[in-house]
Amino acid sequence: MPPPKELPGFYYDAEKNRYFPIKGPIPGSSRSSSAKLGPTKSTPRSTQERSSCRKLKKKTLKLLHARELNGDIIKSHRWKCNFKEELQKIQASQPMVWKYQLADGIDICALEQMNIDVDTLEGVVKSDVLLSGNLDGSLCCFEVRKEQVVDIALKPDFVKSYAKGKAYKHEEVPASVIGNYGVIQKRSRISCIRLGPKFSSHAENEGVRRVLFTHLGSETSGGSVHIMDLAEPLNPDVINPIHEVASFKCTLWTAEYDNTNPRAVIGTNIGAASVDLETGQTSWFLRCKSDVFAQQIFNSGNTILCGLRNGAIIAIDYREKRDRFCSRLLTHRIPYPPLDKKAGGSNKEWFKLTGDTAASYTTRMPSSISCLVSLQFDDQYFLASSMDGSVCLYDHRLLQRGAVQSYEEHVNSHTRIQLGVDPHERFVMSAGEDCYVRLWSIKSGELLFEDKFSDTVLSTVCFRKYNYADNVFNPVVVNKYMNDYPLGAWLASQGGLYYVNWFSI
Repeated sequence: MPPPKELPGFYYDAEKNRYFPIKGPIPGSSRSSSAKLGPTKSTPRSTQERSSCRKLKKKTLKLLHARELNGDIIKSHRWKCNFKEELQKIQASQPMVWKYQLADGIDICALEQMNIDVDTLEGVVKSDVLLSGNLDGSLCCFEVRKEQVVDIALKPDFVKSYAKGKAYKHEEVPASVIGNYGVIQKRSRISCIRLGPKFSSHAENEGVRRVLFTHLGSETSGGSVHIMDLAEPLNPDVINPIHEVASFKCTLWTAEYDNTNPRAVIGTNIGAASVDLETGQTSWFLRCKSDVFAQQIFNSGNTILCGLRNGAIIAIDYREKRDRFCSRLLTHRIPYPPLDKKAGGSNKEWFKLTGDTAASYTTRMPSSISCLVSLQFDDQYFLASSMDGSVCLYDHRLLQRGAVQSYEEHVNSHTRIQLGVDPHERFVMSAGEDCYVRLWSIKSGELLFEDKFSDTVLSTVCFRKYNYADNVFNPVVVNKYMNDYPLGAWLASQGGLYYVNWFSI
């Protein structure tokens, strides 16, 4: 069957066999038709072409003056800027950084923050808890409490303020990190931690929150999937139930928690599979010779993105097939989209895999995929990074056309470094192999912050986030939730734990 014709302003959905209009390339922004698409490096604008709005971000006073003259929409010769967005960019470029000196031997490689019930001397209270997965295979739970506690508290040490002339106030000091609530240890590192929804198939456990975490595997043993139940409040004297769901004779790189069903989706060195968290039954939906380094579920839990070692990003249907005659995986020869020779990467024109996918649901980055992050406000878009230093924004509907936005200056060559997106999805943060931490505007692609405050690579980043799994996504509810808490990000490495905080954003 010949491929459908391309219509300007429309994209073709093969599954629904019809055309749909294309929205703006980036959520909440507009681009000219002459803008380049793809992960290639964009050439910087000349000094004459830079908008006056970009110059204004250097000084808040000038920005306020321009607002008084022009209103919320600040006009220049070539560009229009929104006052609120420009002010947020200025504030994002001026964070404060704090460091927590962890105990010797705690080398963090996975990190997740959640708000759960904690049993304290004052009774059961809601509290923020950091889950830390470490290189030695241990899982640690740290309570983040504002009250000053002696002896067991890891107190923050001030590192640096990037706001000129601003000294931090006492009430701006971040919370202390308290205790170590539970440890499980195996021979291999923890490769992934994911927070699950309040869900269970057993009536007596209805509403129980779970934590999914995985072990990478070693030369002597494969990876494994574990569940930690939080039916009872977290207690420093009682270790919450932790049980192994399944083990494998392969390397387990990543995992996602399916919020619509009690199952996990795992990425390994031989493909991807879904694992029933009640029975441990495993169903493989993707087989390939390239490792699955990153995953993201989208499309209401029917489809998952898989980022491979060979640089391919594949959208694949991972639902179980009820018809036994259709349950057999089909073999595909997936062609690589054209890639700029200057960017490097493989020169192969196609690769082979088995699974429910199509060539139109595949794109390619210049190197191995490091991280995938779906946006919640508009689930048609996702961020991806690769090990050559590329960081890009993609549209699910237009995968073969390449990226719709790129973010420059990121440094990577071989490390699986995470991307962090703030809860309002305005900024994306990542550290590089050069130990510099960088922050970009998701809409414009501007590099807003760049500096080095750690001597080790901060490969793990975790923002406080609204738990979309518990409620239907509602921007009004999310904004109210986020306004009740300060905006901050945790970054971790083998060298320690850092907290980056922004005020009045």
